Amino acid sequence: MDGYFAGRLHHRLRAEVRDFAEREVAPRIPAMEAARSVHRELSRLVARQGWLGATISSDYGGTALGHLAKTIIIEELSRVSGAMGAMVQASQLGVAKIVHFGSDEQKKTWLPPIAAGDCLPTIAVTEPESGGHVLGMSATAVRDGDDYVLNGRKVYVGNSHVGDLHGVVVRTGPGSHGLTAFLVESDRPGLRVGDEKPTMGLHGFSFGELHFDDCRVPADNRLGAEGDGLAVAYSSSVLYGRANLTAVSLGIHRAILEETTRFCERRHRYGKPLHELPSVKLKLGTMQSRLMTSRLAAYHAVHLLDEGMPCDAELMNAKLVNVEAAIDSARNAMEIHAAAGLFTDRPIERYLRDAHHMFAPAGTSDVQLLRLAEVALGTDKGQWSQRLSDEVRLVPVG
Repeated sequence: MDGYFAGRLHHRLRAEVRDFAEREVAPRIPAMEAARSVHRELSRLVARQGWLGATISSDYGGTALGHLAKTIIIEELSRVSGAMGAMVQASQLGVAKIVHFGSDEQKKTWLPPIAAGDCLPTIAVTEPESGGHVLGMSATAVRDGDDYVLNGRKVYVGNSHVGDLHGVVVRTGPGSHGLTAFLVESDRPGLRVGDEKPTMGLHGFSFGELHFDDCRVPADNRLGAEGDGLAVAYSSSVLYGRANLTAVSLGIHRAILEETTRFCERRHRYGKPLHELPSVKLKLGTMQSRLMTSRLAAYHAVHLLDEGMPCDAELMNAKLVNVEAAIDSARNAMEIHAAAGLFTDRPIERYLRDAHHMFAPAGTSDVQLLRLAEVALGTDKGQWSQRLSDEVRLVPVG
């Protein structure tokens, strides 16, 4: 499992996260599935392990372990609970905007508590009428003296109901240079979190709505300059969002294969284990091949990111391959389980539901393919990984 790009530090980290996930997260899954709502206490417990600091410099209290380490953390959590893997990936997405666009004062204020697990960050970009079309957003911020006044609505905000600090991109003017990002504390007057709605999967994780009604935010809370909002949104999605969702998909995929092989060893047909049936063995072989290819794509992409090398295409491809492969393997697993997979006393139906949640965020598979086509045609618009390489490269680990 650890043969790709990982060193001894990564192996120790994997063991640490796996032990925690199996000891602290796994026993809480039945309650999360029954409640179908955010698990605040477990989210805080996970955050306090210090894993949100994987991409934060040690100057600000982080561990500076890098993106491969972050991938392993999210993967191991997701292997047990896609919801808790999603919680960490959403928090890491919230880290990106401060690391790359925060002022020195903003970094000193917010990165240490995030690294310590005392602050859960989010990023809020998507709106109900514009979806993934960032330039179609209509939420606004208007300058009023030393403040900005925010109005509008954001949807599908990861960690919406547990977040302490929301990174919000809104419109301050027309066109692509008219978007600006702000840090908005969760208790700021004029900010309201929408009611939590039940979802198909990822029970225990929240991705809901934020409503801004004359929400007054100090100008000091602005991330970068006016007009930097598009860069905040795109770079966070490309460098962190795709890699993070890849890691969640990879962890779920591993759980799918592990659970299915156990099922095939225990279930007998015609006097032999189920995996002795040629049709079942072929499905298992296909799932194993998909997982190996997916893991290689995932680790290679974030290894390049850690090295400060251009890798936008690799990150796109990793997200595409991992999401599609996990969903395909989940379907194969359900076919092998047959009627037994439909009951909630086995986790396979949960893995299927959770895997589908990875499809849309940071761009659907069609979006990744369109962007990869631009790479092939030489019409892509540059690479965020190259533009921000000095900031994403942390320390070498062994």
